[in-house]
Amino acid sequence: MKQTLFSKDFTLVVIGQIISLFGNASIRFALPLYLLNLTGSSALYGTVTACAFIPSILLSPIGGIAADRVNKRNVMVVLDFFTAAVILTFSLLMESFPLVPLLTVTLMFLYGIAGAYQPSVQASIPALVPQAHFMAANSVINVISSFASLTGPVLGGVLYSAYGLKPVLGVCTLCFILSAVMELFIKIPFRRQIAQGSILQTAKRDFAQSIRFIRKEQPAIGKSLLVICGVNLFLAAMIMVALPYLVTEVLDLEPAQANRLYGFAEGALAAGGLFGGIGAGVFADKLAVRKSGNLVISCAICVFPMGLSLLLFSSGIVNYLVITGCCFGVMVFSTIFTVQMMSFIQANTPQNLIGKVIAVILTVSMCAQPLGNAFYGILFEICAGAEYMVILFSGIVSLLIAVRARNIFRTFSGESACDRLS
Repeated sequence: MKQTLFSKDFTLVVIGQIISLFGNASIRFALPLYLLNLTGSSALYGTVTACAFIPSILLSPIGGIAADRVNKRNVMVVLDFFTAAVILTFSLLMESFPLVPLLTVTLMFLYGIAGAYQPSVQASIPALVPQAHFMAANSVINVISSFASLTGPVLGGVLYSAYGLKPVLGVCTLCFILSAVMELFIKIPFRRQIAQGSILQTAKRDFAQSIRFIRKEQPAIGKSLLVICGVNLFLAAMIMVALPYLVTEVLDLEPAQANRLYGFAEGALAAGGLFGGIGAGVFADKLAVRKSGNLVISCAICVFPMGLSLLLFSSGIVNYLVITGCCFGVMVFSTIFTVQMMSFIQANTPQNLIGKVIAVILTVSMCAQPLGNAFYGILFEICAGAEYMVILFSGIVSLLIAVRARNIFRTFSGESACDRLS
């Protein structure tokens, strides 16, 4: 294995991610917006995007099993070509088929493919990068994802506003084809595992094996997963619901101004992810997993100024600046924490299990997010006029989880593979 971070094969993975994630962010922005513009129904918009999220949860474990039993390069190539085919099919049928069912099925395919795709990317890092560079490699992948989330919707929105949906579809189709062609030249070490029984029996056995590994053989990973779920349920979900609700419905802002400022706030979230990813790479040698609980505490502390600002100030702009700044801080610290946890998991999981273990973690953590979204949606409605109480509740619960997480992470062995990275 090469001892540099940017080997030829990892560099090709990075370039392929840049192209495909940009295309993914652009198409997932443009298609729902197209539906909203044609129907004007926010309820339909929310229902369609919620349905699209389900395949991502369901297919992530399948993607993890495939990542361990099939050459990871082949998984990425096939899924990128398939994504291009899905977009091309939609562009050919959009004028002759009913829009809502066609767009719903298309988004479900796109989200499902993304869910199946990511385990192969994450599982390829230990095969291509020396263990000492796991943090830096995960940082690079995370920075690419954040940068695509920041620029994809912006450039996709500009293209959509100026020329309509068709050019966006064409550009995104080209992105996925280029990514797939580039990935054909990647060489990822692969050892075929012998399958016993039918595909269904093999999948069931592999999934049970990954659960057993997380629960019994590496309980530290299981504890980390519980912390991630707690953060997603009580903190990340609050941010996702509070940001659009507070900026567009609660703060004393003009409607047009509120929509524009909300767009800037979403950009601040993506920028926080970008800065966090860069920070994780820059300070990789100084980040010890035993101290990662401090990052969760920092995320929780960032929540309190949001609630206190709503309680103490009536100015919409002042509250907006505080909320946006705090959300930026949450994203910086949470991104560093995410990169650190992924590196820890990769360093402590055998090659024959890593795809499945990552898929289980992605699946379980994704399930916590929609539950939290529904919970906070109801809570904000009940506490209308006293939204600061919801935010302070989130901060208190998140801080309790963070303190518990710090105590858990302090017990992690100094001899673990991940600690040797720092």
